[in-house]
Amino acid sequence: MRIIPAIDIIGGKCVRLSKGDYSTKKIYNESPLEVAKEFEDNGIQHLHLVDLDGAKSSHIVNYKILHEIASKTSLKVDFGGGLKSNEDLKIAFENGASQITGGSIAVKNPDLFREWLKTYGPSKIILGADCMDRKIATHGWLESSELDVVDFIKDFESKGIDYVICTDISKDGMLLGTSNELYAEIIANTKVKLIASGGVSCFEDVEKLVEIGCEGTIIGKAIYEHKITLKDLRKLC
Repeated sequence: MRIIPAIDIIGGKCVRLSKGDYSTKKIYNESPLEVAKEFEDNGIQHLHLVDLDGAKSSHIVNYKILHEIASKTSLKVDFGGGLKSNEDLKIAFENGASQITGGSIAVKNPDLFREWLKTYGPSKIILGADCMDRKIATHGWLESSELDVVDFIKDFESKGIDYVICTDISKDGMLLGTSNELYAEIIANTKVKLIASGGVSCFEDVEKLVEIGCEGTIIGKAIYEHKITLKDLRKLC
């Protein structure tokens, strides 16, 4: 299973939120590049970079940080947050993204998202399936929908999606464990490469996700709060 640390960006700084609530912002480092280099130095190969300013404004904002990390490390960066147009996507790839994650766009403009999938291929486009009480949330988790998360994933699997990041918003940043039943249900009902996100609190949580069959896991606050050490992650990598 791939270990994918997360860097969330607000105002050019590395932050974490709780349950996607912007009012809970906590700054962990003024330099996202410094954090990325530390990950790289400990054997990490992948990074989940989220432009929270972009998610709120509905267009890419922090692409210069993406470029800095992609050009000054060897990390394979999947980038998300605010990607709403062909121009946004072009900017993300031109600035070094290996993959992009689209969540809100897949709900609000599924035709455009399918066009991206057809143009760039399923290895480049990740479906973001972020949910609260199984219902898909959009726009930096500020809006909700009536779409069931499993049905949502199955629908896009039929359209060619390979990779899915699923975040249970109620778990995100809470360090209370992961949504294992939901992930097991997704894996049982689809053949997507599922990347679990939200709630990882300890090494045992990661081991459980391996048992379930997740292709990867995104880890954020557990690293920044030293619940999981980079030494632990180095062993996994």
